This record gives sequence, C-alpha cells and structure tokens, in this order.
Amino acid sequence: MKRLLFILLISISGNIFAQSEPQNLIDSFFKTYEKDAGKAVKDLYATNKWTERVKDDIDKIVGTVNGFTENYMGKYYGNEIITTKKFSESFILYSYLVKYDRQPMRFIFKFYKPNDKWVLYSYALDDNLDNEIQEAAKLYNLNLEEK
Repeated sequence: MKRLLFILLISISGNIFAQSEPQNLIDSFFKTYEKDAGKAVKDLYATNKWTERVKDDIDKIVGTVNGFTENYMGKYYGNEIITTKKFSESFILYSYLVKYDRQPMRFIFKFYKPNDKWVLYSYALDDNLDNEIQEAAKLYNLNLEEK
C-alpha cells in the first residue's frame, strides 16, 4: 500500500512539473481557449502570484478575448507557432498566429523561471501582422546578394 501511494505521489508531482514547462502551459492555454477564452487567460496569469497586482489589466485582456465572438471574428480555427526566442535558460518568448475567419491575431507569451518553476511573465495580443509582413517584404529588409 505504501509503495502504491509513493508511486502515485511521484506521478502526480511529475505532472505538476511538466505543467509548468512553457510549452505545456501554452498547450493548456489553447485547449481551454477553444471553450472559454477568458478562463484561459485567467488560468495563464494564475501561474504567477505577482500578477494579482495588475488585476484590472488582466480583466481588460479577458474582456478583449471574450469579445472575439463568432459574430465579431468568425470561426476560430486554431493556432500556429510563429517563432520562439530563448533569451536565456530562464526567459523565453513564444509568438503564435491565432486563426479566425475575419483575420489572424498574434498572441505573445513570455515566460520566466526565477527559481525552479516557469511562470507567465507577460501575455500580449495584437493584429499588426499585416503591417509587419508588408514591412518585411521591403527591399531594405531583404538579404540581397551581388552576383
């Protein structure tokens, strides 16, 4: 009986650790987002105890994502990774394309690991993808080689 309890405790602690990995937090976020966007944002911020200080800002973000209704944005089709940038062993950024009928959105997640657990450092969303891709296609941003 003690051995079974020990194995159960080990497997539970492994799941808690795995959940705190940034990619697992993002996967959980998008799984919840499909059903309840506001809850997904709140759950994500709940990984960091310091975010309680910016509750009003979080409520604004929740209001924004809750406004992405099918009547306003069309059907939600999922997400695709745009890029990941690792600044150090303890700070990483993930940028995702979020697909709706009306237009794409970008969600940016930044995670910080102050000690032994990853927490959300910041979350942002924007719809400036059109401007950025147009800017990226300009000649001065292209890597032109002489022949």
